[in-house]
Amino acid sequence: MDTTLFLILDGIIMVIVGFCAGYYLRQNVVASKTRLAEAEAEKLLAEANARQKDVLLQAKDQAMELRQAVESELREQRGELQQRERRLQQREEQLEQKLEQVDRRNSSLADKEQKIEARGAEIDELRGKQVRELERISGMTRDEAKDMIVNRVEQEVRVDANRRVREVEAEAREDAETRARKLVALAVQRYAAEHVAETTLSVVPIPSEEMKGRIIGREGRNIRALEAATGVDLIIDDTPDAVTLSGFDPIRREIARLALNKLVVDGRIHPGRIEEIVAKSKQEVENQIRQEGEQAAYEAGLSGIHPEVIKVMGRMKFRTSYGQNQLQHSVEAAHVAAIMAAELGADVNIARRAAFLHDIGKVLTHEVEGPHHIIGAEYAKRFGETNAVCEAIAGHHDHDPDYQTIEAIVVQAADAASGSRPGARRESVDQYVKRLEALEAVANSFEGVERSFAIQAGREVRIIVRPEQVDDLQSVRLARDIVKRIEETLQYPGQVKVTVVRETRAIEYAR
Repeated sequence: MDTTLFLILDGIIMVIVGFCAGYYLRQNVVASKTRLAEAEAEKLLAEANARQKDVLLQAKDQAMELRQAVESELREQRGELQQRERRLQQREEQLEQKLEQVDRRNSSLADKEQKIEARGAEIDELRGKQVRELERISGMTRDEAKDMIVNRVEQEVRVDANRRVREVEAEAREDAETRARKLVALAVQRYAAEHVAETTLSVVPIPSEEMKGRIIGREGRNIRALEAATGVDLIIDDTPDAVTLSGFDPIRREIARLALNKLVVDGRIHPGRIEEIVAKSKQEVENQIRQEGEQAAYEAGLSGIHPEVIKVMGRMKFRTSYGQNQLQHSVEAAHVAAIMAAELGADVNIARRAAFLHDIGKVLTHEVEGPHHIIGAEYAKRFGETNAVCEAIAGHHDHDPDYQTIEAIVVQAADAASGSRPGARRESVDQYVKRLEALEAVANSFEGVERSFAIQAGREVRIIVRPEQVDDLQSVRLARDIVKRIEETLQYPGQVKVTVVRETRAIEYAR
């Protein structure tokens, strides 16, 4: 409507402007047409007024329609708001009802809790009366009865556990012993080592008794010089044509033996010559040690071992354990371990190297404190051996079953097979008797043991138990405990079998 009015006003203004312009321009020419123009202007003004009225009426009609539409929309919104208010009011009423129900339930639960507490107190009182009555009837306190029941249950569980352990051990032993015996026999037979152990001599033969005096020298200067240079004691006694060398270090004893042989052959025995011959003998022994180590590594089928390790291994040529040469034992254990590892699917190279080096710590025990398997593992690791090899070396004696590798088990088995095979080792009578006595002492220290006998050169302990103190299931546990005690306290080659014998005899006489 406003737009139409502005248009009309613009038109009027334009007409007036045109009229005025024409009037001023043509006032001299069209003076006669002034009236006609005024009439026409009045007509235009009338038309403009009429058009203005029509536009105003249309605008009013549109305004009325718009107003009606807005009022209708407002009425609809008011209706929706009223419905929402009613729904909210209903929900509030429902919530209030639920709150009332919850309050009623809470009060009911409180009443029930009070009743339960009262009943609980009554039950506790009745239980106390029953316990006191039971204690009066049984003549035992509650703790005593509990201990009795626990002990009885413990005995029943222990009996069942021992029975199950015995069944499992029997099943496992049937399979494991057969396979282990076959595997060890296969490894030992395939290696086919010599059955006679090598020994290191400490007696030097001499051509005549007159040589003993020359060895001693004037006022004993020659023998003192020789003992000072070699670190070995010379024993010159009534033994004909022989001089005994006494020393803890077998390498020093070998140097002294070579030096003494050379001095006897040369015939010139005096302190200066002794020092010269001992120095040459030391160099020869060192060369021999290196050669022995290299030869042993070659026989074991190994390469890439550090020269210092080879040198230490060569020193084992002059060491023995129960009469068995340690270097030969290491070579033999390496072959047996390789065969076992191949049969079991383990790493053959790791097992071979670890078995060859497993006793290297024995040569270093006088230089480093500690058990030889730990010393050997640390020494091998220092010279480039892998962690797997070092773990197998350390695990051949002191091991954790949860973390022990299969190669460590193979090395342990190879060590035992090499040391316990027939003819591998020997020991003195005193040591033999002491070992048997120690086995019997360990067995006799357990309750229920009547007598024990170490048989088969200390490889089996036969134990006689009192049948009234030890039943069949307890005898199984007793054998296992004795085995554990032997492993913890004694040192022995190979393995020791523990046999527990329980016998019940019923004797009556008919008269």
